Amino acid sequence: MKILKFGGTSVANSQNILLVENIIKKESSKDRVIVIVSALHGVTDLLIQGAENASEKNDSYLQKLKSIEEKHLQLVKELIPISEQSSLLSFVKKHCNDIEDLYNGIYVLGELTDRIKDKIASYGEFLSSSIIAARLQQQKSDCLWMNSSELIKTNSNFTNAKVNFDLTENNIKNYLDQHQNQIIIGPGFIASDDQNHITTLGRGGSDYTAAIIAAAVNAEELQIWTDVSGMMTADPRLASHAKPIAEISYHEAMELSHFGAKVIYPPSIQPVMIKNIDLTIKNTFEPEALGTLVSHNLNISEKEKQQLVVGISNMGNIALLTLEGSGMVGIPGISAKLFQCLSNERINVILITQGSSEHSITIAIHEKDVLAAENAINFSFSDDIELKRVAPVTIETGLSIVALVGENMKSRSGVSAKMFSCLGNNGINIRTIAQGSSERNISVVISEKDAKKAVNVLHEEFFESEIKQIHLYICGTGNVGNKLIEQIYEQNKYLRENHLINLRIAGLSNSRKMIFADTGISKNEYSNWIEIGKEASPKGFAEEIISRNLRNSVFVDITASAAVPEVYESLLKRSIDIVACNKIAASSDFEQYKILKNTARNHNCSFHFETNVGAGLPVIGTINDLIKSGDKVTSIEAVLSGTLNFVFNNYDGNRTFSEVLAQAQKEGYTEPDPRLDLSGTDVARKILILAREAGYPLQFEEIENIGFLPEACMQGSVEHFYEKLTDYEDHFKTLFLNAKKDGKILKYTAEFKDGKAKVGLQHVAPGSDLFHLYGKDNIVIFKTLRYSEQPLVIKGAGAGAEVTASGIFADIIRSI
Repeated sequence: MKILKFGGTSVANSQNILLVENIIKKESSKDRVIVIVSALHGVTDLLIQGAENASEKNDSYLQKLKSIEEKHLQLVKELIPISEQSSLLSFVKKHCNDIEDLYNGIYVLGELTDRIKDKIASYGEFLSSSIIAARLQQQKSDCLWMNSSELIKTNSNFTNAKVNFDLTENNIKNYLDQHQNQIIIGPGFIASDDQNHITTLGRGGSDYTAAIIAAAVNAEELQIWTDVSGMMTADPRLASHAKPIAEISYHEAMELSHFGAKVIYPPSIQPVMIKNIDLTIKNTFEPEALGTLVSHNLNISEKEKQQLVVGISNMGNIALLTLEGSGMVGIPGISAKLFQCLSNERINVILITQGSSEHSITIAIHEKDVLAAENAINFSFSDDIELKRVAPVTIETGLSIVALVGENMKSRSGVSAKMFSCLGNNGINIRTIAQGSSERNISVVISEKDAKKAVNVLHEEFFESEIKQIHLYICGTGNVGNKLIEQIYEQNKYLRENHLINLRIAGLSNSRKMIFADTGISKNEYSNWIEIGKEASPKGFAEEIISRNLRNSVFVDITASAAVPEVYESLLKRSIDIVACNKIAASSDFEQYKILKNTARNHNCSFHFETNVGAGLPVIGTINDLIKSGDKVTSIEAVLSGTLNFVFNNYDGNRTFSEVLAQAQKEGYTEPDPRLDLSGTDVARKILILAREAGYPLQFEEIENIGFLPEACMQGSVEHFYEKLTDYEDHFKTLFLNAKKDGKILKYTAEFKDGKAKVGLQHVAPGSDLFHLYGKDNIVIFKTLRYSEQPLVIKGAGAGAEVTASGIFADIIRSI
């Protein structure tokens, strides 16, 4: 014999019930079956809401009753031929009239007891099971309707009654001995006490009904038919890459269902688990899908045996209550007293943790029970609180429990470390940790707003290690920004296939517009994103990133804006990695620079700004490696402006300085306002950053800047600037000729030595490493304790959108 249970979505309407009918016919062709059904989808809620409305003297209960009646009458009309509808329509109307009488009584009294609530809730299952049984009888199936509430006997704890298993088992066996029909259909969820008053088994109790009957008859199998193809490795509403679980042990299923996996109701596992009856969870809408087998006798492959975690579960709307005080240390009975007072209020404790100091006990409960729990605990410990032995209970709300579940975690080291590291690296703070001695479950309590992120990062770590999802938020879509985005689209396939990394551009912003897409902005969407973007600001962009709270997030600043670095600290505090092409943050006040570096370190994230100095050249990375390995930088000599190097390499007095600079700007080597390059400010920032990364607490104001531009050129607009350059052509030619007559060339250099830095135009002789530097190339020459005689030289292209974008790209990969 098999037991089949169909949930509310499986019997939501006539189309779904026809699918249920096909499944029942197929299963009953091979075995005798008992079918347990839930109320039509949403009906139980409507019934209870109607009762609550009536108790509040809210006339809307009549509209809810009308909706319930119409839903069932329509179902009869769609499933039963017209000639045979009359008696069933009358049956539905009679029961709806009974409900109305109950509602009217509640309305008059203004009171809704749990006993009456159970009576009202029972009508949903009575009606649905009766209609489905009538449909099968009309189809000439050997089908009988069974009133399971008369067979399942409970105590009088209404709304969550406790089953008398011995009496119930006898009732079921006697009933089945007397009724040998091939198909028996009954309502789930409902039972009765010894006074024959209707009781209910708690929400989700239809699963429990089916399991009770399966255990009573020692069924071959219990099938739970729902709207998903079995249990999943995580809630698919939170983790889009959640996978079906083919087979799972009873203990694992119990752990997962307890912590929020709502495919099955936790108590429903226990009766069949005790009798060693296989439980299969299947999809009504994909009946051929394998579903999930819950059993003691699993056929686990060698690969699956290596899988430490079978699933990730989560439960929201959790509150933490902490009782603490020096008067608790070494005193027997404190825990018992705490749990007894909660038990008296029928408050379920979900999770318990206590430090070995015995100074505090923390419990997790449902948020809805917080007020009752607080009052009960403070009242129970009122004497201790008055004597200052314990403090009044403290409460934290807005929390969620996330749990790793798996039999194979037992005696395997490193699982907890992997879990905590994964959460910590994504800025998810763990409030409380609990693990039982069975080691099947590691539970953490975190902020509710971090639940989705936590489930995703854990799922990625334990189930999707082949591909790591990175969410990029790019601020700045000018020349360099566009090149970077092109490179990401072009390179992403290679990164997925060869490095198991998938880059998603989850947000874009410029000075006017911003757009977001958690699943990634496609190449087609990027082509017209400004048209559909909303109004942007650096603060608004950062706030949206934080509110979306996606795992493995990287913020990329490709602007020259002073406003964008102002949001860095708030992002780093949320463990969002930062890649900055913008030099302002790293060259700001030294204390602010240190704050950003320390914030990144303290929140397990990275702050990379390699392109601040040499575009794509590995300059900062080289300094960091030298320092980490115990070396010390003693001096730096460099040409750090690809723009200025290009200009002075191409200026020979035949073309005007203005024409050469215009060419550099046209080829994308300068800032929109070239004076930022020619003033030396940019180079000064770069040498400042290098000195700081080398370990020297230098301030920008301490750098000597020897300018070569006439003051008049620094005034007015960019157009005015170019006009003035023409006026001062003789000045520039004189600079060139003075160097030439000594057999030297002009280079704009930066130097750091003896703790001091300076930048300016220099005459460079042929014997210098700086002399043979062509085009837009940069060069950095380090002298260190280890490289004292033969310096360490880094040389290459130091300007251009393509190489700068590739440097940013490298920083992104480095931050992963």
